[in-house]
Amino acid sequence: MTAVAALKDAEVKDVRTTTEGVARRRRRSVTPPLLYAALMLCALLTMLPFVWVVSGSLRGLAEIRADPGAWVPQHVTLDNFVRLFRTQGFGRFLVNSIVVATMVVTGNIVAASAAGYALAKFDFAGRRIAFGAVMAALMVPFTAVFVTQFVITVDMGLADTLTGIALPGVAMPMSVFIMRQYAMSVPDDLLEAARIDGAGEFRIFFRIFLPLAGPAVATITIMSFLSSWNNFIWPLIVAQSTSGYTLPVGLAATSQAASHVTDYGLMLAGAIVVMLPVLVLFLLLQRYFVQGIAGTGMR
Repeated sequence: MTAVAALKDAEVKDVRTTTEGVARRRRRSVTPPLLYAALMLCALLTMLPFVWVVSGSLRGLAEIRADPGAWVPQHVTLDNFVRLFRTQGFGRFLVNSIVVATMVVTGNIVAASAAGYALAKFDFAGRRIAFGAVMAALMVPFTAVFVTQFVITVDMGLADTLTGIALPGVAMPMSVFIMRQYAMSVPDDLLEAARIDGAGEFRIFFRIFLPLAGPAVATITIMSFLSSWNNFIWPLIVAQSTSGYTLPVGLAATSQAASHVTDYGLMLAGAIVVMLPVLVLFLLLQRYFVQGIAGTGMR
């Protein structure tokens, strides 16, 4: 009787195991399509505003006002882009944005990377306090400090200058945090071997660490460029004349065709022009950006 009972128990367990295995395989076969459908829905919802902006930039102002919610233009025209590039000061605004973005990206690659590297690899007094200050800076919104930043900028004589616009963003706390997290994954033995060979700290940083930190550098490049290129409030505050306007501020100013009347066609065409460099940069550095996010643990 004992053997028979044991045999029945074994058969029941086999049936349960088989049933659970079949149910698990069914769940696995159902999960990927549902996941892909959800991802496609999210991608579609994300793309809808971009599609509407492109559609609006190819319509005339009268057509936009007649039917603002239309998705397909009745009469495709490039007049908005022609008027945009002929707008007085557009070239100046574009150059200002490029210069400011270059200073911000360069500053983050050098200054923020050096700060993150020091926080990760150097043991000095106050290191924890410095890292705590970086984390605290991440939590403080820009609106809470922009008045202080403006006063300091004026006291330094940098008001209405491109340097004054770029200076607050040359070492973003997020860039310092990302580089610090990535530097933690670099073996200390590699750096110590370079020191034994006689390499100085600056040479180790520029010739050994930065090449290894390519994904993190790509990540802070995209984030700092995006922050600088799309920044509107700070350039509007610092720039005292139209000659110091960056592209977002200049487009907002020139799209006002008359008092309280906005040229939406010109604004949407400008949005396309502002958007293109960011998309191109992200497409070029997308692979490294994903690696940098994964390497810093920001999942």
